[in-house]
Amino acid sequence: MGGVSEATATNAESFNYKVVRQFAIMTVVWGIVGMAVGVIIASQLIWPALNFDIPWLTYGRLRPLHTNAVIFAFGGSGLFATSYYVVQRTSQVRLFCDKLAAFTFWGWQVVIIGAVISLPMGFTSTKEYAELEWPIDILITLVWVAYAIVFFGTIAKRRVKHIYVANWFFGSYILTIATLHIVNNLEWPVYWMKSYSIYAGVHDAMVQWWYGHNAVGFFLTTSFLGMMYYFIPKQAQRPIYSYRLSIVHFWALAFTYMWAGPHHLLYTSLPDWTQALGMVFSLILLAPSWGGMINGIMTLSGAWHKLRTDPILKFMVVSLSFYGMSTFEGSMMAIRTVNALSHYTDWTVGHVHSGALGWVAMITFGSLYYMIPRLWGRDNMWSTRLVDIHFWVATIGVVLYIAAMWIAGVMQGLMWRATELDGTLTYSFVEVVKATYPFYAIRLLGGLLYLTGICLMAFNVYKTVVGSRAVNPVVPTETKDPIKPELGMAKA
Repeated sequence: MGGVSEATATNAESFNYKVVRQFAIMTVVWGIVGMAVGVIIASQLIWPALNFDIPWLTYGRLRPLHTNAVIFAFGGSGLFATSYYVVQRTSQVRLFCDKLAAFTFWGWQVVIIGAVISLPMGFTSTKEYAELEWPIDILITLVWVAYAIVFFGTIAKRRVKHIYVANWFFGSYILTIATLHIVNNLEWPVYWMKSYSIYAGVHDAMVQWWYGHNAVGFFLTTSFLGMMYYFIPKQAQRPIYSYRLSIVHFWALAFTYMWAGPHHLLYTSLPDWTQALGMVFSLILLAPSWGGMINGIMTLSGAWHKLRTDPILKFMVVSLSFYGMSTFEGSMMAIRTVNALSHYTDWTVGHVHSGALGWVAMITFGSLYYMIPRLWGRDNMWSTRLVDIHFWVATIGVVLYIAAMWIAGVMQGLMWRATELDGTLTYSFVEVVKATYPFYAIRLLGGLLYLTGICLMAFNVYKTVVGSRAVNPVVPTETKDPIKPELGMAKA
């Protein structure tokens, strides 16, 4: 597997798979939690009484819990697991500092539990994707510094001269998220679990969406492209289509994404030149995004027949399709005239979830299905059939979800803009809500299907792990041709 023996090392150095296994399992656990909360709040939008008049269960408190659980608990744990796995395999050394690696796992779990407790209690900074209050922010910073030390320490002691491109993407996301988190969360603590941002007014909005969009750009895009560039070639047993394109993709994406944040603030009090800058760079962003998508899909050249029988590849290829679709949609929604229709509507919700469920979660599922058997010394998952069922249930679920939100969003935008000859609004707000109601039911159905899929995955993972022997493969001592197996050029 991966070109090395899976026997546990006795005297020789072995890979540190323990922390990878821990993060992999918690990825599935937090995925269920985050998506279950999403189903609850989707239900509340249809039946508001489901909060039972309990403050902790109101939509306004559960919604940030849902976003934090899915992005940082599920997505973050998946990124820790895959980046630790990939950097060891491609560098052919054990992770730098086992104790720091263990601290990143336990520290990250404490951060997530802190979010689970504090957000329903109403403790929030009110910043999108950065709601957690200052004590938890400090712990996040400590964990992230430790993460950077472990990752780049492993790169520094690598036994392979070449740094594979997946590590470029992982490294970029680690450094950028550190900068974003610190700058956006500069705040004055007032008392325990309450603070105020050091920024005010339009400056606070600009900093927040510089953070918010680049959290999407680096925590939810660049990082998961690191997964794509490693696990697709490995699963397809094909070299990456164009290694040169992957490097161009990296630099173009890293530079362009940083400037696109103002498109979240079109038609606001932000200066027009800043809004225009965000729009222009959002359109430019389409080129590197589609370059990466094409590079991933074309990696299957000569291996398309494997899609008939390999559900893991199905997850990966469909995730790339959603990545391409979501980036195209995002660039189009950044155009002022399109944004005038989409702003504040459920179209934006559909766009976010086509990226989160279609791209981020799908590539994570595929990567976990690749890793988990290898982490526990198995040839395959317990049931390949269940993996296939999970794929179809998740795909149907996300299509129902985003189609409902697209239709609802366009309808909302058109109804809000409709006016009579005397300039009065044609529709009242409550009429728009009533017209949207059926699409919320379809969204709930899609969310239930997606949650069902990850529950099937959890069962499959449980059956794969129970009774299996956790392995820590020996680090290969032969480095004559060390990188070739890890580029997907040899059998995985």
